[in-house]
Amino acid sequence: MTDKIGALSTAEPVAPLKGSSSNSVVTDKSQGDASAAATPASQAADTVTLTNSARSLQKIEEAVAKAPVVNTSKVAAIKQAISSGNYQIDAGRVADKLLQFESGLK
Repeated sequence: MTDKIGALSTAEPVAPLKGSSSNSVVTDKSQGDASAAATPASQAADTVTLTNSARSLQKIEEAVAKAPVVNTSKVAAIKQAISSGNYQIDAGRVADKLLQFESGLK
């Protein structure tokens, strides 16, 4: 599924880059400089509408950002098992996972 966006100039960015501290209003230069100068920045009413897929991606991104990088309780349990000599590796399971990963790359 693709959404087509038309009438955008690729010469200039449409929105400030993430992390940019600039609060300036970006105007469409394709309409000419006269129309941009006639409308003060305080009266401009630009709106953005996100699609459902964009909202879903935004929620997923927020969830991933909040998720811890490492499951500390699992790491602690494995460390304990290794130090006590109780940690055992299931070679068959490791081989199955490697094959499953390899087949997903094709």
